[in-house]
Amino acid sequence: MTTTETGIGDTDDRLFIGKDQQPAWLTLGLANRHGLVTGATGTGKTVSLQVMAEGFARAGVPVFAADIKGDLSGIAEVGVAKDFILKRAKSMGLTFQPDQFSTVFWDVFGEQGHPVRATATEMGPLLLSRMLDLNDVQEGVLNVAFRVADDMGLPLIDMKDLRAVLDAIVPIAQKVAENGDVNADIRQAAQALGNVTKQTVGTIQRQLLVLENQGGAKFFGEPALQLQDFMRTDRDGRGIVNILVADKLMSNPRLYATFLLWMLSELFEELPEVGDPAKPKLVFFFDEAHLLFNDAPKPLLDKIEQVVRLIRSKGVGVYFVTQNPIDVPDKVLAQLGNRVQHALRAFTPRDQKAVAAAAQTFRPNPKLDTATVITELGTGEALVSFLEGNGTPAMVERVMIRPPSARIGPVTPDERQAIINASPVKGKYDTAIDSESAYEKLLARIDQNAATGGNAPAEGGILGQIGSIVGTIFGTNTPRGKLSTGQVIARDVTRTVTNKVVGGIVADLGKSMGGALGGSVGRAIVRGALGGLLRR
Repeated sequence: MTTTETGIGDTDDRLFIGKDQQPAWLTLGLANRHGLVTGATGTGKTVSLQVMAEGFARAGVPVFAADIKGDLSGIAEVGVAKDFILKRAKSMGLTFQPDQFSTVFWDVFGEQGHPVRATATEMGPLLLSRMLDLNDVQEGVLNVAFRVADDMGLPLIDMKDLRAVLDAIVPIAQKVAENGDVNADIRQAAQALGNVTKQTVGTIQRQLLVLENQGGAKFFGEPALQLQDFMRTDRDGRGIVNILVADKLMSNPRLYATFLLWMLSELFEELPEVGDPAKPKLVFFFDEAHLLFNDAPKPLLDKIEQVVRLIRSKGVGVYFVTQNPIDVPDKVLAQLGNRVQHALRAFTPRDQKAVAAAAQTFRPNPKLDTATVITELGTGEALVSFLEGNGTPAMVERVMIRPPSARIGPVTPDERQAIINASPVKGKYDTAIDSESAYEKLLARIDQNAATGGNAPAEGGILGQIGSIVGTIFGTNTPRGKLSTGQVIARDVTRTVTNKVVGGIVADLGKSMGGALGGSVGRAIVRGALGGLLRR
């Protein structure tokens, strides 16, 4: 591709990031090989993030970034020609050109941006367990709840749906203890659900209550976010910058980290393979990235590494922003080809080890003592190493990061509101919708039983089916070597429907299991690498 200077340092196929003796370029065709921006607090990481986001937006690449402190919001307003900005631009041979970028603000709490929602079904049990800080036993019970809901066609939209399904799988064995004269279906259900204790379900319910008290319940609901709304360009062909307002969200680090991880997994599952495009389809900046990996179990870390490694071929570039490279596990760090390292302080032995580790992540430059330079960098200076044309890292160089074109610093509340009012997604997500889901369906079943006198056959039908589904999960009612899991479920459902129930949830279950499952393994396990529901 012929490179044409735009007058602001960028070219058609490269982004100008900074300069010392030589300019530092980030090649658009290699930007989906991911990256890392690190440095101590106050050394210029946010400005570097803004410079990169502006460059991608100019090139027509949509951007998503979390704004922890509010400073990044200034990208939506025209920059001001302050003395230090003009001086830095002149030192690089640039003419400062104030600019602003089309921006959409998002906020999980719906206070400073458009609400961001997902359904519990979409989130899946793996990430939800991480969000709730559940142990292995509790996570197993949550998987049972999702399996029951998925196989019975009970949509888990919000917290009350999840609570209702959890209540529905509390040990049916209690009914045997309360009333010895019960039918075979209830006895079978009690046996199948014997691994789900009331105490474990109660613990999960308490964790859900804690999440609700922290405002996390606002994240679950409808209308659910459509990730294509992140991948927009404006009428000038520039990429839209999507900013997640995260100052309040950071009060619950697990919710913050799990939410961004869910978004990453959704992009991974939904986007088609594109190989190595001329420029990314989306660039995703993950600030405070250490929160993603803190206390994460090894299976989850393995899944994260898998997603980061494979999402490159979907045209998505992931850039982690944190204080030190050692915050990122080695398997993930190895996937991050484009590096920007701001200053680190070495006041303690632990700090000195961190500096040495950071220096070792770069391709050595014989002209630089990397470990020493890291501690000497001033504000706005950085060590950079971007991938070269053959995909190998360039030798580390010390550069001054170019000044942003948009405002450095936050927008005012009035400016933010004006941007929200003019947003291309205004009205699409602003009003919550309470659709019929698991809570309403189970409540209707209870009302139906009450209207018919709560007879044992109808009760045995729904309990028997929950028991049948859970029995297949625990292997208590699956004849090995004879029928597939889906066939066993369909057989047990058909038997229950034929003998006990004509209508209601059980009849719907018989239809959906017999037709949709057939010889398959059921929708509950048709989930992606991180447990999210596959829509393809």
